[in-house]
Amino acid sequence: MSARVTVTFQDLLQCKADARGFSLLPRQPVGSLLAGRHASRLRGRGLSFEELRQYRQGDDIRQMDWKATARLRSPHIRVYSEERERPVLMLIDQRTPMFFGSQRAMKSVAAAELAAMGAWRSLASGDRVGGLVFNETEIAEVRPHRSQTRVLHLLHQIVRLNQELAAPSPSPTTPSDAAPITLNQVLENASRIARHDHLVILISDLDGADEETSRLVTRIAAHNDVLVTAVYDPLGIRLTGAPDMLASHGGRTWEIPDHNSFPEDFQAAFGQVLSHWRSVFRSLQIPLMPLSTATPVAEQIRVLFGNTA
Repeated sequence: MSARVTVTFQDLLQCKADARGFSLLPRQPVGSLLAGRHASRLRGRGLSFEELRQYRQGDDIRQMDWKATARLRSPHIRVYSEERERPVLMLIDQRTPMFFGSQRAMKSVAAAELAAMGAWRSLASGDRVGGLVFNETEIAEVRPHRSQTRVLHLLHQIVRLNQELAAPSPSPTTPSDAAPITLNQVLENASRIARHDHLVILISDLDGADEETSRLVTRIAAHNDVLVTAVYDPLGIRLTGAPDMLASHGGRTWEIPDHNSFPEDFQAAFGQVLSHWRSVFRSLQIPLMPLSTATPVAEQIRVLFGNTA
């Protein structure tokens, strides 16, 4: 079965109908990937100061304002209310390694679909939505805002970079000295936007992730909620060698070795990488959500998030 190569703007508009049956809000069902028994609970929307008032029986003593109490010579507490909006910032990988798929869709397509569903779901919940869509040469920034216009702008940027993956590469007239954009550069940008009380969702195959990636994610997670989605293709888990079978990447070509241990060796290497990052993010109390290219994204999300209404 051939994989779907690119997405259209109409495809991402239609994702609005699939943006149901799950929630990105703090209150999660028991079976959800975001529930407390799996990882840290989403801390939710920020709190805004509402008033300073006298202590009443039953008030939470932790809200006591001791300076005001001493100054006014009677117990006073600080009252906060939950902010109506919470910014959601999605980091959407559309680099060349994402341009791979063996069954239903390319990894880049699955990432685009998930981003669209997350954007529509967040907007419906009253949250501000934005994102960083990136490839090797560009980071398209859409600042979080609670409006359908901003969501549509984000979808346009996703479609544009997604379709560039399938476009013929123009022959450069002059050599470029610019280094390709890395995952860490995108995380640096995200840390400058998401200062506090954001939900940051990384949607990537984690190509190029290293120790610096861990440091940057840790910095972002100190004041925000973070969800990492690891996009993978089943062929990346099970790959069977055959005579004269070739693989290519970055302009280089290799012959797949034809011996009995190759599929097991390849699967073990892939599994070690995935296990490493699952362990890293678990230690940081950051949920890692696997996303397969072989199954419709909406089905996977509803299963992983507990199929909420």
